[in-house]
Amino acid sequence: MAIKKIILANPRGFCAGVVRAIEIVERALDLLPPPIYVFHEIVHNQHVVKKLSGRGVIFVDHLEEVPEDSICIFSAHGVSPLIRDLARKKRLHVVDATCPLVTKVHLEAIRFTKAGYSLVLIGHLGHEEVDGTMGEAPMQLVGSVQDVENLEVPNPEKVVYLTQTTLSLDDTAEIVEALRTRFPHMMSPPNDDICYATQNRQNAVKQLANQVDLVLVVGSSNSSNSQRLKEVVQSAGVPAYLINNENEIKSAWLKQAESVGLTAGASAPEEIVLRIVDYLKTSAAVEVEGLDLEDENVHFSIPQELVQLAATTP
Repeated sequence: MAIKKIILANPRGFCAGVVRAIEIVERALDLLPPPIYVFHEIVHNQHVVKKLSGRGVIFVDHLEEVPEDSICIFSAHGVSPLIRDLARKKRLHVVDATCPLVTKVHLEAIRFTKAGYSLVLIGHLGHEEVDGTMGEAPMQLVGSVQDVENLEVPNPEKVVYLTQTTLSLDDTAEIVEALRTRFPHMMSPPNDDICYATQNRQNAVKQLANQVDLVLVVGSSNSSNSQRLKEVVQSAGVPAYLINNENEIKSAWLKQAESVGLTAGASAPEEIVLRIVDYLKTSAAVEVEGLDLEDENVHFSIPQELVQLAATTP
């Protein structure tokens, strides 16, 4: 069966936090002397990391790997106070590329702790964002309804929950409901803690799933929001596959598909999406819908310390 239509989800791909993080590294490469280290992958995407590595960026998973007095950029996922302290001890010249939405959750963790709340974080164990947030204050992590059933908190009458920003309202709904059952007086965080990009992309892919035979999600396997996009489509009963690029597409997936949906996680470049469109468009008769990207009108400024560091570094 030949593909007759390709429909692109809108919005898709880079969010404002990812655009900002990549721009920080690219500007650092232009303004500062090498080597430039980045703590963790700047964003969870193989293509982005490989491209920046090709320009001389050194990605590390442990701050001990960074020599003293070096330039070090913190990834978009944020870091714990312990990492910041270690960076100061090593006299590192730090540029913080943490997404402002993640920073907001960190500040809330500190504020609620000072107000005497027991903190519960909804998120995925081992994710860099979760590691950073949990370092800010005492809190307990839940990733499922079962985790909630086993949860014990210091003050059951004064509980607040926070969420990993790359989860949508749908992702957290069942867990929040279970928490409310156990802790009826639980306080909710501000509504805008959920990343706008995560929610928007999941809403778009829900609509997409109703119009196509299968969906391809562009993103890396360690990208939480990309994995969720795949799961949203599958929960609608439509086949979905997570791919890094066109080379990972299997012909067997396409045999029964007249219409293919295409979306991209918040850290996946648009150039990969367009390459996949070219790969799938085997003839001029294939119709492509939704090519233009919707502007989400969210923009984050570059941290001032990058400009200051460039001015003072010989």
